[in-house]
This record gives sequence, C-alpha cells and structure tokens, in this order.
Amino acid sequence: MHPDVDALLAAAHVVRLPLATRFRGILEREAVLLRGPNGWGEFAPFLEYDDAESAAWLAAAVEAAWGERTPVLRDTIPVNATLPTVPRERIAEVLARFGEVRTVKIKVADAGETLADDVARVREVRRILGAEGRIRVDANGGWNVDQAERAAHELAGFDLEYLEQPCATIDELAELRGRLHDWQLPIAADESVRKSDDPLAVARAGAADLLVVKVPPLGGVARALRIVAEAGLPAVVSSAIDTSVGLAMGARLAAALPELDYDCGLGTAALLAADVTGEPLLPVDGAIPVRDVDPDPEMLRAHAAPPDRVAWWHARIRRCAALLP
Repeated sequence: MHPDVDALLAAAHVVRLPLATRFRGILEREAVLLRGPNGWGEFAPFLEYDDAESAAWLAAAVEAAWGERTPVLRDTIPVNATLPTVPRERIAEVLARFGEVRTVKIKVADAGETLADDVARVREVRRILGAEGRIRVDANGGWNVDQAERAAHELAGFDLEYLEQPCATIDELAELRGRLHDWQLPIAADESVRKSDDPLAVARAGAADLLVVKVPPLGGVARALRIVAEAGLPAVVSSAIDTSVGLAMGARLAAALPELDYDCGLGTAALLAADVTGEPLLPVDGAIPVRDVDPDPEMLRAHAAPPDRVAWWHARIRRCAALLP
C-alpha cells in the first residue's frame, strides 16, 4: 500500500547539492530523499516541471522506498561520461572526474553555442578517447531537421554511436531518420519518451532506433520495463543529475533489462561536488554497481536545503501526491 501524504512528508529529507560544473544552467541540484520500509527513493523533478509531469517522479520514489523490488540480471552497469557544454580547455578536467570510461555523451545544440563549438568539443573528446572510444551526442531537441542533418554531416568524421533527441517532435525525428537512412547513424529518443503522454508513440512512428529511458519521469522501474518491452527497441538507461539514491534506482532498471547493448548514462555522480553518502555511485573502471544506497545522516544535515526550500518541496509533494492513483 502506498503511504499517505503525511507519511511521505515525515520520511522526506530535502537536500541541496553543489555541482562540479554548470549543467542545464544550474550550479546546485535540489532533491527530496524519501525513506520507506524497503529503502530510499528520490523525488527530484526539475524546478520548471509542472505538477502533472512531476507526479510520475513521485510515483517512482514511492516505488523505490515502499514497493516491491524488481529482480535483476546483472550486478554492474557499464556507464558513459556526460560532458556538459564546457569550454574546450576544461574537457579533459571534466572527463577525468569519471575515471576510465570508453563512452562519452556530449551535450550539443545548447543556447548560445554554435555548431562549430559543438564540433570542436567532439573533436577534442575523440582526441582524448582515441579511435576505439565511443561518442554519442545529445541535442535535447535543439535542432530542426535541416540543422540536425547538417550537424550529422559535420560530425560524420568522428564515428558517432548515435544522435540523441536531435529534434523536438516525433515527426521531425521520423523525417530525419529517413534522411539519414543510408548513413547508418542511429537516432535515440529521450524527451519523446519521458515527456510524452504516450511514450510508445515514437516507436510506433518508426522515428527512433533506440530509447533513452529514465526511471523517475516514467513512474518507476516496473513501468519503464513495460514501456521498453512494448516498444521492442534497445534501451539506454540514463539519469537526470541524481544523487546516488536516484542513480541506484536507475541502476536497478538497467540491471533488470533483458538486454543491455549500450553503456548507460548513470555515471553522473561525477558531476556532483557533493553527495548524500560517503560511498557514492561513482564510475570505477567504466561501471557502477547495482546496490542500495543509504544516505549518511550527517551528510543529509550538512546539505539540508534552507527552510523556505523545504516548505516549497513539501507543498510540491502534497500537490503531486494528490495526482497519484
């Protein structure tokens, strides 16, 4: 049985963690950690998300802390490094935080950046990784079809693994995939899955070759597994700058997938300057373990959000809880 809202608030710890580098325009990450009878869950929808979208994140946190555990098939998850739109001279420094990884996801199409800036970052990452490294780029829907096709042409020489959400809409993704059909450059859908009323629409439209799935916006591990199974496409499990509690939720999904063909975007604890545990889920030899994470009480206190932010998150939990089944 799901807890009532008073039980949720009694179990809630609101934290504010500094980032090691700016990401999504922020330098701090706020999250609510919920302790239930089966462990910990994380509720951390970005601040601009409305209550309807955020309710799924709360459902995922409740599942993690109060729900049944999904059986797992593996005990470690290979992960990629995630490179924000940092200046070229900082790339090696940021990637070093992830340790030895074979795959890097590079953010592109950011506001204020040019295609030339993106190409320069990709070129530098290819130089650092060498010919055997894997590179994928994530535009977060920032290009139209023509811009995405041009970018694919400009980046063709760097042997990309795939383009993640190059365009915003499913129709655009389908058109671009048709244009790139002979390029053998796969298209991955992220926002078209996690921010859609129908996460299977992109698969039915033949608009993507693989799915990027995240536990919180899909409402939990069980629902994410059903979506991947019904879509019939390979999946990459990713994160949203989570604490190690949230990353443990993602690792459990990745561990439960029947097939895991791609390195997952679950190494992002490396982008945090502080975490909620003394044993964070940082990549080691390109992988993270599948295990529970118990926050350290002293670290919860050290990184507690100020009272006004605690009140803000409590109000958000009340609103989102009212939207759960």
